Amino acid sequence: MVVPSSAGGGTDIVARIITPKLSERLGQQVVVDNRPGAGTMIGGEVAAKSPPDGYTLFMGLSTLAINPAIYKKVPYDALRDFAPITQTVSAPNILVVHPSLPVKTVKELIAFARARPGQLNFASAGVGTNPHFSMELFLSMAKLKMVHIPYKGSAPAIIDLLAGHVGVMTATMLTGIPHVRSGRLRALGITGAQRSAAVPEIPTVAETGLPGYEAVQWYGLLAPAQTPRDIIAKLHGEMAGILRLPEIRQKFAGDGADAVGSTPEEFGRFIRSETEKWAKVVRDAGIKPE
Repeated sequence: MVVPSSAGGGTDIVARIITPKLSERLGQQVVVDNRPGAGTMIGGEVAAKSPPDGYTLFMGLSTLAINPAIYKKVPYDALRDFAPITQTVSAPNILVVHPSLPVKTVKELIAFARARPGQLNFASAGVGTNPHFSMELFLSMAKLKMVHIPYKGSAPAIIDLLAGHVGVMTATMLTGIPHVRSGRLRALGITGAQRSAAVPEIPTVAETGLPGYEAVQWYGLLAPAQTPRDIIAKLHGEMAGILRLPEIRQKFAGDGADAVGSTPEEFGRFIRSETEKWAKVVRDAGIKPE
């Protein structure tokens, strides 16, 4: 199972929760192969160009849909070069602000920022990451202007947010929730369509000021294109069973994520819709492909 990020990241965590159960069900060892770099494109290229025999799988994520909009040369086509198996997990981000910012709701943030165009800074884990694009979608829908301050990962971004050097961020649940619970950050909303079972007291962005807003980090299992349909069907059946297991669902829920288990066809349509959505965000934000 090729994972296009370093050990310990969200994609890696998802893969390592799943692989022991997949090994049991297939009757053979499933090995996680971390191939980080180039905005997850190194791992993606390795998987896309592997033999389509069912022995190489790819744990994809949101960058499959985002990268085509921000990079001129992506070494694979997410819709052409992969065979979707299932979306494994969906996890929202959380919109947080430094407590010094005089806002307590999404509506108040929108009003505050609208009165100060270009004066607020927002942090992200880097250009093209899901937290970055979650914020760009927010700004596009609310018709706001803020200054993007990209960092080399979530950790340094959170550090500067805690210090008050930046005021706003859509952080991952794993990095944001501990600081919300400690009172060092203020949560305004969950970026998913529904409230998170991990923090049910926090409303969604959509229900508290920006109707229709939804931006989630997602992960899903794919195989190289041309992998035989019977192999895809076998892998989907095993994965669907794994994602229904109470202990697996509980592990993901503890991190604010939801197990999904969609069909290959549903996952393929989802990737296409995500690709179209993020391409529009890039156009609206005026982000130039690199």
